[in-house]
Amino acid sequence: MSARAFALRAAALLLLVLFVTAPGLFAFAFRPLTVNGAPAIYNQGSLLALTLSHLRIVVLATLASTILAVGLGIFVTRPSGAEFLPLSRSLVNIGQTFPPIAVLAIAVPLVGFGEKPTFIALFLYGLLPIFENTLTGLMDVSPQTLEAAKGMGLNPRQRLMQVELPLALPVILAGIRLSVIISLGTATIGSTVAAKGLGEVIIAGLQSNNVAFVLQGGLVVALLAVLIHDGMGLAERAVARRLGRPVDEVA
Repeated sequence: MSARAFALRAAALLLLVLFVTAPGLFAFAFRPLTVNGAPAIYNQGSLLALTLSHLRIVVLATLASTILAVGLGIFVTRPSGAEFLPLSRSLVNIGQTFPPIAVLAIAVPLVGFGEKPTFIALFLYGLLPIFENTLTGLMDVSPQTLEAAKGMGLNPRQRLMQVELPLALPVILAGIRLSVIISLGTATIGSTVAAKGLGEVIIAGLQSNNVAFVLQGGLVVALLAVLIHDGMGLAERAVARRLGRPVDEVA
């Protein structure tokens, strides 16, 4: 990592931390965007608390998506599960078929308002990239490598855990990274069904015609997305280097 890249990442992280913990420091920058004496900084709740709630729902939904998508990917790449690949693809595509707001509209009558319908929407939306990358990673393991593992006396379970999954890990991580970034943006609509998150700031700005609020919510989400995308990308490249693979394969 170059010194310039490190400095930019550190500056972005510092800006994010300062903004969510002491937003009043930045009032001067947002005051020109307000009209009729409206507040320059979101004052209907804690930006830090909303940011943590936003991250919490994204992490939980991504974790659930990862468990199911990776499990399905492993299952359909085994001889006993290959015939279920078309069905599995249809299932994980459900989240991409319906708009998030439609999923929320269906989920609210079933589970009520709050985090639950948002969790369902993010969970469904996160399945496809993780599933497809798991398939790609596992299917890209060369037959020669598998034959060598078999010749070493490894049984199918050992070949999966000790050979296939480690080799596929950089590609799987790339799918998880994409899922997280999608969820970070999509989670903002959860505030329409009373889920705590940064969408509250954006919606409050839209309702009061306060551009400063809208920009603040969008700025925090954007910084989170950039920092998480960058951090997970570094992790993928580190894993790829340990496996002796070109880093551009997982970019």
